[in-house]
Amino acid sequence: MCPNLDANMARCCCMLVLLVALGVCEASRGREWAHHGASMFADLTPREMRDVRDYLQGKPELGLTATRGKDLKKNSILLMELHLPRKHEALRTLDRGHAKPTRQARVVVQFGNQAQPNITEFIVSPLPFPTSYTGKTFKGDRPIRFESRPITAAEYSHIIDILQKITAKVHKVLFETTGGFSFHNCTNRCLTFSDIAPRGLESGERRTWIMLQKFVEGYFIHPVGFEVLVNHKDLDPERWTVEKVWYNGQYFDNVEELAERYEKGTLEKVQLPDHDDEDLYSTYIPRGHSNTRTDIHGPKLVEPQGPRYHVDGNFVEYAGWSFAFRVRSSAGLQIFDLRFNGERIAYEVSLQEAIAFYSGDTPAAMQTKYIDAGWAMGTVDYELAPGIDCPEIATFLDLHHYYDTDKPMRYKNALCVFEMTTGMPLRRHFNSNFQGSYNFFGGLENHVLVLRTTSTVYNYDYIWDFLFYQNGVMESRVSATGYIHATFFTPNGLHYGSKVYNFVLGNLHTHLIHYKVDLDIAGRENSFESMDLKYVNFTNPWSHKHSVVQSKLVKTQHQTERSAAFRFGKKFPRYVHFYNPNEKNKWGHQKGYRIQYNSHANSVLPRGWREENGISWSRYPLAVTRHKDSEPTSSSIYTQNDPWEPVVSFEDYIRNNEDITNQDLVAWVTVGFLHVPHSEDIPNTATPGNSVGFFLRPFNFFDEDPSLSSRSTVIVRPDKEGKPKVQRWTPEVVGHCVTDKPFFYNGTYAGV
Repeated sequence: MCPNLDANMARCCCMLVLLVALGVCEASRGREWAHHGASMFADLTPREMRDVRDYLQGKPELGLTATRGKDLKKNSILLMELHLPRKHEALRTLDRGHAKPTRQARVVVQFGNQAQPNITEFIVSPLPFPTSYTGKTFKGDRPIRFESRPITAAEYSHIIDILQKITAKVHKVLFETTGGFSFHNCTNRCLTFSDIAPRGLESGERRTWIMLQKFVEGYFIHPVGFEVLVNHKDLDPERWTVEKVWYNGQYFDNVEELAERYEKGTLEKVQLPDHDDEDLYSTYIPRGHSNTRTDIHGPKLVEPQGPRYHVDGNFVEYAGWSFAFRVRSSAGLQIFDLRFNGERIAYEVSLQEAIAFYSGDTPAAMQTKYIDAGWAMGTVDYELAPGIDCPEIATFLDLHHYYDTDKPMRYKNALCVFEMTTGMPLRRHFNSNFQGSYNFFGGLENHVLVLRTTSTVYNYDYIWDFLFYQNGVMESRVSATGYIHATFFTPNGLHYGSKVYNFVLGNLHTHLIHYKVDLDIAGRENSFESMDLKYVNFTNPWSHKHSVVQSKLVKTQHQTERSAAFRFGKKFPRYVHFYNPNEKNKWGHQKGYRIQYNSHANSVLPRGWREENGISWSRYPLAVTRHKDSEPTSSSIYTQNDPWEPVVSFEDYIRNNEDITNQDLVAWVTVGFLHVPHSEDIPNTATPGNSVGFFLRPFNFFDEDPSLSSRSTVIVRPDKEGKPKVQRWTPEVVGHCVTDKPFFYNGTYAGV
């Protein structure tokens, strides 16, 4: 095996070969285990959903009936989704190749057909052939108030019924105000509605402000100046009541008072302008002069020799990266077992919550505090449009959800995976010889893999991205688009937004997005430090008459959870760094990753103020805790309708102030932005400038830039005659879809 060597050198050579072989074997085995374990995190299949439904509906003690149907006094399944395995159990599979833990389902059941209605969660197992169910509780055994449940199609049907009765009494008011639109017995030129949350002012209530809008394309920005407060707490819709009415800046105790005063002419009336369907300001139909040619298409992405990534079920591999993904019905996109070149960077990076808290002058506007997990944010991931939502070359995947339904629902092409070029080099350098030529040029194209889905939570569309770069960087990004949440214009409303059309106010609001980032940097034992700069002033050692002022790096080791909870409104560190104190790179640095923010978020309410208790995570751009399986999420589907006494209180996670040195750590990351609507938000908010997120960036994790392994690098050097000599490791000609000409570069420069 090692010829022409003495015995010692032969032994060394053979040992080296053995070590290389073992490394290759270990890497192959690690990849096999990651691939094998990915299905632990896969969403429930339609078959599993049906099996769980049939099993629970076959239990006479539960008394479950169909979910659909108008009866509110029933026991039925509201939500079904994967129940994740415990981390230590999952790691036995991922790191040692052990058998996968038993698959389980989390099921939310509404028990409305009993003396004391309640919401109960069950863990059903094993899948796909369940034989048992056990109750699931939240930390601190907090009970789930029945009034905190998300609203369902059945309840909406009764809301429509009561709105029919309400609007019948003020038909003339609405018809004359809107120029012929109506809600009651409408067949053409109809009104629709948006319901506001939270539903009340304190825990245990279920009172909703509802505002009417013209039912046209983009009805969200067509308020008509009529809002009504409906108490729908009772499970008998016949006992629902109207508690307050608002019309054109005026409050009334009931609908009859409004109708009577309108007839008498003792209130301020309003007449909205009419709009032809073709001229609606809320449509996507092009209008105005265009300077862009319409006889040719714009640039498109191509894969000249086919895709360079691999998708197998919920397992993805690309350029050294591998991960598993799921789309949790209650919250949205999540990735697990994130590895680069076989080394785990994070066990979980997952969307937890998205909120939009508004201000305004109308009752609906001042009440609007949307907490989107309460609208099953993960289930509203509708079909993605090729060439618009994702490139045509993308891999499109279906998603399945079981929410407020009697059977699994398929969302076709709701998630996509694609590789793209950013149009920006990952790195490059032109090395001039300062004599009209160059010594060399080197560059590497910046290709990234994108995992994408969307959530259309009524008016807003969120585009959720995870991006994977060749240099070991991962980016999490959310881009906001869709329609603004608009209310009826009043002069006082200008304190809370902008007039964006006749009688339309775009209400100011703040978006906050919360992520869970369970980092495992070179293992589970991690520590956390922040880095800042301070000026130092000292005598210049080579000119004693002068002083040197420069920045010095100051590191702060955070040893407890409270010390690592950074409040909005206070100075945030320049660097936040997670590292393994027991593992070092070639240069003696502790291997680490840092979180870099792309955000201009701030708090939305004063600490402890009513609804703020339900979103206590929003106090912190970053909080670091020890991992606990009992702290899986920072929010819940119940927070929207009971933020005052939430079943999940993030503040509890840091209240015990545990040690976070050399521990399994979780970073809880909040990003967001303020949106003051403006005329350019008509018809839709555009994505440029409305994207926020964070990067996971290696910080001494590697010995050098790992993208050096990329064979997409191009190096150009002049030969002895000064002609460019191109060195590359990929095909010379990209492909006819891009260009049929080989790469050419001439780095000379001269006067003209």
